[in-house]
Amino acid sequence: MQMLTQILTHTPRWVFVLFALLVWLGIKQMFASSVSLVRVTVLPVAMAGLSFFGMLSAFGDSPVALLGWAGAVSVLLLTVQRWPLPAATRYNAATRTFHLPGSAAPLALMMGIFFTKYAVGVLLAMHPEVARHTGFALGIGTLYGAFSGIFAARTLRLWKLAIRNTAGALPAVGA
Repeated sequence: MQMLTQILTHTPRWVFVLFALLVWLGIKQMFASSVSLVRVTVLPVAMAGLSFFGMLSAFGDSPVALLGWAGAVSVLLLTVQRWPLPAATRYNAATRTFHLPGSAAPLALMMGIFFTKYAVGVLLAMHPEVARHTGFALGIGTLYGAFSGIFAARTLRLWKLAIRNTAGALPAVGA
């Protein structure tokens, strides 16, 4: 218990603010909503950036960590983007907005990235030599990449829906 107290008291305050913000954003996504194409894109890009930054801050430009990250992003992007969208997902080409059913997946992904970054940060502060272990770098890089790949694939599925609906809403050429 004393170690946990030490870890929490040495955690910068902004980390708790970031945690609260991510929880708030995740909880908001648990309810059905209408959102713009831009908004659907911004959060996944930000979270992929946070995951990539987490990997870089822990391992620098370690080829093994980068390979793990890129491999996991690629595999999960290709896999998850093929999954069907929830039945209630709609895109309105006229207003350029999506109607999305609520989902706990974004909250789970955000918490996964946050807690991975936090745990790795604590571990490396206590045992900096761990960053040089190939297996650790590969595992954490892969985990960060998995989160990024899933976020990217979820957004790609929505972009595909928007493109299909926009193409279907355009008047025929020469009409």
